[in-house]
Amino acid sequence: MKLTLPDENAEIEPVPVSKGGARIAPELERLSNILKTFNDQFGTLFTDSDRVRKYITDDIVPRVANDRAYQNARKNSGQQNARIEHDKALLRVMTALLNDDTELFKQYQDNDSFHRWLTDTVFAMTYDQKAETQAAK
Repeated sequence: MKLTLPDENAEIEPVPVSKGGARIAPELERLSNILKTFNDQFGTLFTDSDRVRKYITDDIVPRVANDRAYQNARKNSGQQNARIEHDKALLRVMTALLNDDTELFKQYQDNDSFHRWLTDTVFAMTYDQKAETQAAK
């Protein structure tokens, strides 16, 4: 395909230097808000919801965040690839959890709403650590 341009002198406008393309730092959701959402949506699913909340925040989130493949994807890939690795890491953590907490694993496997919430929440908590780590450098 040929492109014909008019034969005349032309000027290219300078590149804009406004802040329009700057990244806005993500607003991190407070842990208390996450726990409130958990209580509102899933507090009645478990016989000991306090134990499950603590297990999610103190065990599942750090184990997913420390998964090597997920760390590598967070560091070297975009959010989409990081999400894929996160989902794989969460599945590995939840599968290992099967022996320790079958009730939580069963809800993760069988309850689509809980599965989606847990996946989205753990991803938000661990992926945002990338932004915090980069801001600290």
